[in-house]
Amino acid sequence: MDIERNKNEDALKMAYSQVKMKLAGIYMGGGKKAIDKQKERNKLTARERIEYLCDADKPFVEIGAFAGYEMYEAEGGCPAGGTVAGVGYVSGRQCVIVANDQTVKAGAWFPITGKKNLRMQEIAMENNLPIIYLVDSAGVFLPMQDEIFPDKEHFGRIFRNNARMSAMGITQVAAVMGACVAGGAYLPIMSDETLMVENNGSIFLAGPYLVKAAIGEEVDIETLGGAVTHTEISGIADYRFKTEQECLDEIKKIFSKLGRGSTAGFDRAKSKPPRKNIKDIYGIIPADASKPYDMLEVIEHIVDNSEFDQFKKDYGQTIVCGYARIDGWAVGIVANQRKVVKRKKGEVQMGGVIYNDSADKAARFIMNCNQKKIPLVFLQDVTGFMVGSRSEHSGIIKDGAKMVNAVANSVVPKITVVIGNSYGAGNYAMCGKAYDPRFIYAWPSAKIAVMGGEQAAKTLLQIQVGTLKAKGRVIDPAEEKRLLEEIKSRYEQQTTPYYAAARLWIDDIIDPAQTRMLISEGIAAANHAPVSGDFKTGVFQV
Repeated sequence: MDIERNKNEDALKMAYSQVKMKLAGIYMGGGKKAIDKQKERNKLTARERIEYLCDADKPFVEIGAFAGYEMYEAEGGCPAGGTVAGVGYVSGRQCVIVANDQTVKAGAWFPITGKKNLRMQEIAMENNLPIIYLVDSAGVFLPMQDEIFPDKEHFGRIFRNNARMSAMGITQVAAVMGACVAGGAYLPIMSDETLMVENNGSIFLAGPYLVKAAIGEEVDIETLGGAVTHTEISGIADYRFKTEQECLDEIKKIFSKLGRGSTAGFDRAKSKPPRKNIKDIYGIIPADASKPYDMLEVIEHIVDNSEFDQFKKDYGQTIVCGYARIDGWAVGIVANQRKVVKRKKGEVQMGGVIYNDSADKAARFIMNCNQKKIPLVFLQDVTGFMVGSRSEHSGIIKDGAKMVNAVANSVVPKITVVIGNSYGAGNYAMCGKAYDPRFIYAWPSAKIAVMGGEQAAKTLLQIQVGTLKAKGRVIDPAEEKRLLEEIKSRYEQQTTPYYAAARLWIDDIIDPAQTRMLISEGIAAANHAPVSGDFKTGVFQV
């Protein structure tokens, strides 16, 4: 057993080391040359600005570091979506921070940049967190303007959100440390307070070149929209500073004086570390994703004192439900059990599959957590719902719909961690991205797709071979095998956590040992927003 665990540990640690290697490249933004150019202008990089601003004794949880990963190679790439963002603490106040990375295409907005910025505003609105914008952007990336400009979830939605957040009483502070042009100029002006750095910060609807082309006026950047212009003449900006550090210090002062709003009131006791060493968590998950393991072990390495009170322990055993504390916070955990379950009547159920009874149990447990105002944590390693005539006759669709209904209508915050497989409707029932988890993370071992690579490849191969046969072409076994491997390879590339993180289907690929901390920080954020409305399920088949 120890040998097997050592193999598992080596595999998972190696997978996370690959994550760290890729992150090292992402953290370089637009590269050393672009960073050096930033320094020549006495400007900090986006990551340096955030590091200076945030409290050193509190965690900064980065969101979307892999945004845009391998998506824009033809355009030269867009590391981190051209924006560094996350949830951190400034003067003791938890908040959202969004910083344009000027080293990436002058901070231009790619389609994924807009999606990432909207995700950060969504986090601020859902959790009632103040938000800080560190602005340094040349505006929309023009070659892709049709994919970022006009639609509902595009660039303009950001300013709509500015207005909505202001009406919600969410504090917004914008520090203009570089260019802020065209439509982007509305963001700082729609914030509560606007700060500018002299000689580098500028705000205008049209730059000097466009002004010359449009009306024939010749004007320099500083006169048109520099810090002096907007603090002395237009009155658009509220403060100006000679250095970025002075500007960031003022934000700290502003945040030190923010009033405290009401909270959700989620229960928190004194934190206790798990009895089981968190570092041993790497050895639990098999390197071969098809092999079973006990999800209870994972839970015991995450929860306080390794104590977990199971709900309906002997019923619906392919989903584990129960109450625990994570860093003191009371939570309800819904997790896929991956070991094979042998029931008392002799029936064997496959691990990771949702059966009728497990869906029924999970739906009831989710309703209980909503009744008690206890946040939900979903630990995903699911291959889907059980199929076949027996399950269909037993109403698996009805029971699955009941669970999906409960997840969709939950009013308590939900945090999802994809540990292994996340396939098909199982992704939905276990609170995938479409079901509004407050935060959603993935381990390096995660795989997200409509079905497993082997099943999908065989299904696609059957369709492809059938099409070729209909055209009178005979496929020999060797070519069929080659086609299968080609389809499988292409499909499995789309199931990796990198593919999901690039498209913001997940917020980040995380170190498994950080799972406990990230869940705790997520609940701390959610606790700023009182639970609104009562839990209602609507109509469903019973």
